[in-house]
Amino acid sequence: MNDFGVRDIDVVVVGAGQAGLSAAHHLRRTGLVPDQDFVVLDHAPRPGGAWQFRWPSLTYGKVHGMHALPGMELVTAEADGERPSAEVIGAYFTAYERRFGLRVHRPAHVSAVREGTGGRLRVETSEGTWSARALISATGTWDRPFWPRVPGQETFRGRQLHTADYPGPAEFAGLRVVVVGGGASGTQHLMEIARVAAGTTWVTRRPPIFRDGPFDEELGRAAVALVDERVRRGLPPLSVVSVTGLPVTEAVARAREEGVLDRLPMFDRITPDGVAWDDGRTVAADVILWATGFRASVGHLAPLGLRERGGGIRVEGTRAVRDERVHLVGYGPSASTIGANRAGRAAVREIGGLLARAGAAAPGTAAAAATATA
Repeated sequence: MNDFGVRDIDVVVVGAGQAGLSAAHHLRRTGLVPDQDFVVLDHAPRPGGAWQFRWPSLTYGKVHGMHALPGMELVTAEADGERPSAEVIGAYFTAYERRFGLRVHRPAHVSAVREGTGGRLRVETSEGTWSARALISATGTWDRPFWPRVPGQETFRGRQLHTADYPGPAEFAGLRVVVVGGGASGTQHLMEIARVAAGTTWVTRRPPIFRDGPFDEELGRAAVALVDERVRRGLPPLSVVSVTGLPVTEAVARAREEGVLDRLPMFDRITPDGVAWDDGRTVAADVILWATGFRASVGHLAPLGLRERGGGIRVEGTRAVRDERVHLVGYGPSASTIGANRAGRAAVREIGGLLARAGAAAPGTAAAAATATA
């Protein structure tokens, strides 16, 4: 701690979801010590990242492509497909933090990251201020649900809610529901709600693309490359899922046959009683559910001026192009669980080189950081 009550640290990790825990694990492996050389700050009330906020009907068996964190498998016997994913993954993250002694601080809110003194970053938090040589931002998207603005939205007499607040299908029994959004969440919500609602209407801005066949490695690489190209240009990232299409599972195939997934184009306005199109078509509704996705939660980085004219933060790998001390993991192409794992490792490797050049870490640790994850 310095003379002004600001605590010195080598690395601050912001967020303890998949990407943040992966980064913390790799920092630990290099010999850096939690709460001494690095600190993990998470504003969620408990372990589990964004998974802890998922709706109860999203059981673990419905989760696609959940990859284990580095160094500890998710035991199959504990991953009961009928249990809510929030419970399964929350318990797994809890065990992971304990096993590796990551000492996550929560709830700890990071309000701003600014230029500090002596080439350090000033990280302002609800726990006080840290002076860091490097920062790993692993804040994901859950805190920034995207609500489109549509004429007449404020006049609607029914209920409007976002995926972030989706409680499961029971609350929609007997109601007329409009679901907006063509992603995986939108289709999952729609198929659940259709079983209990008086009626459902599916609305998407673009025609949905259904993907038959397996999601193989080649398709995965192509999807990640599209997202990566955007963040390299400084554009806001798209999710990997948004460029892969919707997999045709048995449930999806059945819903298509039953007409549940018959889609309408985006409406032009909202009325007090529903939604309307300029061609005269109207749909009455009690509820509008916005399954319209999320945006990257990077507001804490605003004081550093990292955004490009295109609106995004340009990154090379995980490193912010405008500031080599800042790494973004779980951002853009690394937003999948396997991508987050790899990004955590890559960020620590680069930060190890930065610490070594600064002579920051204890003897041997900085050199290890530069090579142990190579």
